[in-house]
Amino acid sequence: MDSDIFITDEERIILDLHDMQEDEARFYLERAIDTAEYKIKEIVVVHGYRKGQTILNMVRKEFKHKRIEKKVIPFNKGITLIYLKRE
Repeated sequence: MDSDIFITDEERIILDLHDMQEDEARFYLERAIDTAEYKIKEIVVVHGYRKGQTILNMVRKEFKHKRIEKKVIPFNKGITLIYLKRE
């Protein structure tokens, strides 16, 4: 059984990037990862998908950060789950 299903609210950040420009969304995502405490295991990135694919593609395909362990694309097309490394 995967331990990711046992992530508590204290170990998760929800970041809503709706209605942002790509540069603004990238800034907030990078800042969230840079400033996340090491107890944070998961960032739920809410980007939507109906108003366009720009932020969705940036988060899923283009965005890189040294603390990202993996990205998971769930059944909900409007979010991406980012799991952080435990350094």
